[in-house]
Amino acid sequence: MSNVLVTHADEPIGRRIVKLLFHDPRVGRIFAVGDASPPRAFDRFLAGSDPRLRYARVDLAKHRPVTDLFHSPALRESEIDTVVHVPRHGAAATASAPIVAGLSERTAETRMVLQHCLETPSVRSLVAIGSAFVYRLPPGNANRLGEESELDLDPDVPAEIRSWIDCDMILHGEVHNDRLRVVLLRVPTVVAAGGYVYLSPALGGRPRLRLRALGFDPICALVSDKDVARAVQAACHARSSGIYNIAGGEAVPLSVLARWTGRGSLPAPGPAVRWITAAAHLLGAETQVGTSTLCFGFTLDTSRAERELGFRPSDRIGLARAGDGSLRVETAAI
Repeated sequence: MSNVLVTHADEPIGRRIVKLLFHDPRVGRIFAVGDASPPRAFDRFLAGSDPRLRYARVDLAKHRPVTDLFHSPALRESEIDTVVHVPRHGAAATASAPIVAGLSERTAETRMVLQHCLETPSVRSLVAIGSAFVYRLPPGNANRLGEESELDLDPDVPAEIRSWIDCDMILHGEVHNDRLRVVLLRVPTVVAAGGYVYLSPALGGRPRLRLRALGFDPICALVSDKDVARAVQAACHARSSGIYNIAGGEAVPLSVLARWTGRGSLPAPGPAVRWITAAAHLLGAETQVGTSTLCFGFTLDTSRAERELGFRPSDRIGLARAGDGSLRVETAAI
């Protein structure tokens, strides 16, 4: 039986992971941490004199709060042996904003969580959610990417992608650690019912204006938020370590995905998109102007995850008519 700590449990994917693990008979205690107060959905999990779920507010990007967490009596009492690191992905996410020179908030969190997992004797496994957008994309839409595919190490890669690559390389360096089992799940655009989109550099945030490169409509691999939680659950109970692609069965053009999720975009010449991206970053206006330099599409080879983790997607993603007759994104069991 595993006792699990889940980071950013107050955000949508983190909440779903906690709920799934709470109902898993192979999981004992759960220690959830987040930036805000515990979600109301956790009320019944936190009830009782000795609840299986504990919750704490922790700023994971700062050294002292994370150190205090891993050395706290509450964490020791929970006997945590598995840590699930969920990157920040809610509306207030500022993953690409530097907190010190050259270091993003996302990178700082990943580095500190990994460091404390390595230093905490009781922790034997770390499962982290990463991004499939770290891959270098050759021209064309026929890119079928496996875990050994080349990463995009171009120095001009956008800051959002760079932060994902930095985290990926930090975790990759410990995949063969003899004491700590490290599992990195590379996920594409995560879609939830109602058109919510997470962990997507192409469609993240809620900008007032969104641009995309003129003449390009790349294929986008998708995965449902519920399948991400199932992949995490499978990784928690597996014995293998390594890097795994996680994806659903659907892949759609970027324009279709943008229309489905209410994130319409205006086509503009590629150089103009890149210039506006750079200018918006310098002015701190990413929340006002959203741009995407994604030109070439990809799908993911997930055979390793099926073979070694026993994970297969269980959801389909598509449009369905709501009660009022309007079309909306739905995720449903296959």
